[in-house]
Amino acid sequence: VIAVSDTGCGMERDLLEKIFEPSFTTKEVGKGTGLGLAMVYGIVKQNQGWINVYSEPGRGTAFNIYLPACGDTAQGEAFEADEEIITGGRETVLLVEDEEMLLEMGEMMLKRLGYDVLTALGPALALEIAKSFPRQIDLLMTDVVMPGMNGMVLAERISLLRPAIKCLFTSGYTANVIAQRGVLKEGMHFIQKPLLLKDLARKIRSILA
Repeated sequence: VIAVSDTGCGMERDLLEKIFEPSFTTKEVGKGTGLGLAMVYGIVKQNQGWINVYSEPGRGTAFNIYLPACGDTAQGEAFEADEEIITGGRETVLLVEDEEMLLEMGEMMLKRLGYDVLTALGPALALEIAKSFPRQIDLLMTDVVMPGMNGMVLAERISLLRPAIKCLFTSGYTANVIAQRGVLKEGMHFIQKPLLLKDLARKIRSILA
């Protein structure tokens, strides 16, 4: 059990019911993506655990994370066998996010899958890397909604520099919401955050295979 609590302002029940939803945030526009707790929830579920939260206005909030304990050898072997299902690769991936925490999380997952990872904190740096990197970049994995330039425009510009590059778009919003906003065109590769390692592995292999 991992327990985390504070003595802050707490939350009303209507907020408490939404805190794990992707892109839900009480912060001002531009101050946060609302993906922090959604990512925590995804990681806990990926590891066969669950998370409980209790909060009272004016008294604070407490989170309890329950993860399965390491069992006997048979359980360990089953876990290892399950891990073998996850297939990665050796290609080079350019990962673009506008939030450092999400960039680090994505880099960690891609490296775990065996990929050579180039990271860019924002579209401007991604363009510089695309121009200057001396070797082939096989996949552009970019957030869709970013300040200054959205992922769709970024992909178009990088594709002009590197016509053979494949693209994978990510967002805390669903594919339908992104499409309705006209940012994502039909047939483009998309995966919703929070990312799960198995889903990400399958998606990338389906694109690069």
